[in-house]
Amino acid sequence: MLTGKAVQLCPMEPGHAGALYAIWSHPEVAPWLEAPSLASAEEAELLIRQLRQLAETEDSLRWSILGPDGRVIGSCGYNYWQLPGAYRGELGCELAPEAQGRGYMREALGLALTFGFGTMGLNRVEAFCHPGNKRAQSLFAGLGFLPEGRLRQYRHNAAGFQDVLLYALLRGDRIPERQPAASNDAAGV
Repeated sequence: MLTGKAVQLCPMEPGHAGALYAIWSHPEVAPWLEAPSLASAEEAELLIRQLRQLAETEDSLRWSILGPDGRVIGSCGYNYWQLPGAYRGELGCELAPEAQGRGYMREALGLALTFGFGTMGLNRVEAFCHPGNKRAQSLFAGLGFLPEGRLRQYRHNAAGFQDVLLYALLRGDRIPERQPAASNDAAGV
């Protein structure tokens, strides 16, 4: 578990499926996700089980974000990473609308970045976002990510091909005061 001042990152559990389904299917969140839409909490539980299997084979690493009251308010983590030859990872995140605007995701991603650059040994972390997702663009810029360009028709979903904006943060780009204090009990991560 990764612990900050207001949030904790813990391994996703099947018991988080109801809360995560409510977030992933919320009309203010779902349009920005790169994954296919889910029809039920049961499908969310299957996805969580798949993500846990990917974590065991070190192909992906996603955490549930617990808010100050211990409830699941979102998820974040590394959708993909490559060590030898690149030392880079791709960061993704989602937050319940009622938890937005309180600094929770900024703190959660700070914990994930500290883990990625420190424990995982990454040198570069990338984040992709839809050109219309101004909140995500602001979040990444506030964490020190720099925009690197637009990838035309990079993703495909039910709406068709979509462009994405690429943001990146290098280990050497991190500004110390932007890093949240964190305790790292990585057991089970």
